[in-house]
Amino acid sequence: MKRSITLLDVLLVLVSFVTWVAGDVSYCQQKTPLEVRPHSVTITEFGAVGDGKTLNTKAFHNAIFYLQSFADKGGAQLFVPAGRWLTGGFVLISHLTLLLDKEAIILGSTDSDDWPIVDALPSYGRGRELPGGRHRSLIYGENLVDVIITGDNGTVDGQGSVWWNRFRNGTLNYTRPHLVELMNSSEVVISNLTFKNSPFWTIHPVYCSQVLVQNVTILAPLDSPNTDGIDPDSSNNVCIEDCYISTGDDLISIKSGWDEYGISYASPSSNITIRRLTGETGLGAGIAIGSEMSGGISNVHADSLRFFNSDHGIRIKTAPGRGGYIRKVYISDLTLTNVRIAIRFSGQFGEHPDEFYDLKALPRIEKISIKDVRGENISTAGLLEGLKDDNFINICLSNITLSVTKQPAWNCSYVQGYSNLVSPRTCDLLGGKIYPDHLSDCYRLSNHLRSMVGRKKEGSILPC
Repeated sequence: MKRSITLLDVLLVLVSFVTWVAGDVSYCQQKTPLEVRPHSVTITEFGAVGDGKTLNTKAFHNAIFYLQSFADKGGAQLFVPAGRWLTGGFVLISHLTLLLDKEAIILGSTDSDDWPIVDALPSYGRGRELPGGRHRSLIYGENLVDVIITGDNGTVDGQGSVWWNRFRNGTLNYTRPHLVELMNSSEVVISNLTFKNSPFWTIHPVYCSQVLVQNVTILAPLDSPNTDGIDPDSSNNVCIEDCYISTGDDLISIKSGWDEYGISYASPSSNITIRRLTGETGLGAGIAIGSEMSGGISNVHADSLRFFNSDHGIRIKTAPGRGGYIRKVYISDLTLTNVRIAIRFSGQFGEHPDEFYDLKALPRIEKISIKDVRGENISTAGLLEGLKDDNFINICLSNITLSVTKQPAWNCSYVQGYSNLVSPRTCDLLGGKIYPDHLSDCYRLSNHLRSMVGRKKEGSILPC
């Protein structure tokens, strides 16, 4: 069952792993491209029918089971040709490439029985929507290494409307499934594909490391509930770049567990790089951090961002009982058009998994730098709401120019920080100018701003 190499295989030459260097964005830089897998089969060799009606779950299962014997022989590839391939959930293996033809569409079954029930994540303690277990994702993997999901812009369509309707009608029995979820896995590449209509969050790497999501398109109706684009969760060394996302909720949402379960599991998200991201969201944010952040989130770098027709640009979400921390976040080169709130911090956001959370477990939010932001037709520049007796500190804003339609442009409470070259002028709580002594409080200020501060005479006031 070995297929000869075609032009589609050449796509793999374009798929690259990442150089992973903790604490630096260099882990997004590509190294030598991968070679074509030495063993390859086509899904039709296992009886699959691409008519959009025949259920092909067994064919996917049998093909991957067969390819498992090649895992220690250079890995293997499962090719999905042109067609509409209806399937329930299936499970990937290590050293596998799932390769979709340009005209290939993997369709998620609309029968919930074809999406198996699995245990809740230990860092959540229950299903995110309902107590108990949850439906497993359409494409799933656990404890894997060296996994590639790619193609010539083929499509994975979750046909999520049936799930959205059940959510709206209150008829779900378990938490809705993701479209792709990989757990406890490393050396993961997801690239050159379109993902549509996920029942819930679309791409969910959880407890993973060394993850590259590159050149993907993610689509769902702007009113579809909780259809986040990409949600790195308790994961580290994640690179997201060159993506277009248009969904009903957050385009990117960084997470790390929920209340006492996330605190106990203690698996942070760190070293997350996001760059060259474009999109719109109905009810969410371009980039959100939280609200499930109890394991901690740090070292987030995002730049070259374009968000339009959206509810929020950048949002940080947390609540008493979350514990954990969000620190060392650096966001730059952000363009916003027709966005309701450009920057929002919410200290009282979201529900709790159960009654056992500790209300005294307060989150620590610090060292958040946002710079080089331009915005047109923005309703509110910033709504920054920290927590009483738990201020969000060292919030640094620089070189931000927004065309705002409502007043006041900024509304702040329980936050502390610094600002420079912000128009309209920011709130008094962030009115402290950035002096040289404060540079260490502002995470990774640009060399330009450092040099500008250095040229100021001691004791002078920077323009704001």
